[in-house]
Amino acid sequence: MASRNFPSSCTKSEGCPVEYTLNVIGGKWKGILLYHLIDGSKRFNELRRIIPAVTQRMLTLQLRELEADGIVKRTVHEQVPPKVEYSLTAFGETLIPIITAMREWGETYASKEARSAHY
Repeated sequence: MASRNFPSSCTKSEGCPVEYTLNVIGGKWKGILLYHLIDGSKRFNELRRIIPAVTQRMLTLQLRELEADGIVKRTVHEQVPPKVEYSLTAFGETLIPIITAMREWGETYASKEARSAHY
């Protein structure tokens, strides 16, 4: 696992594990990418279609970071044209309960916000 951007002053804080987790999966796009990879491998352009608001550069950067952290695996199939797929590693699959819980919380929050808008 890459050691980039991990807090060094975190040795006595009980929130450290949360900070480490957010350093790996935090940001605008990583959680969304992980969510879409839960149900199987996706090609780069598939991910672009699923998440149209992400730029090609940002998608590439986020996938590379997730790959460097051992969360996502990049598989190149030797064919013409080359076929590249991204999937969760076994280590990445350990994040499924977290991503699923985030989806469920988001659904609950969105529902709460919708109810509040009617008052």
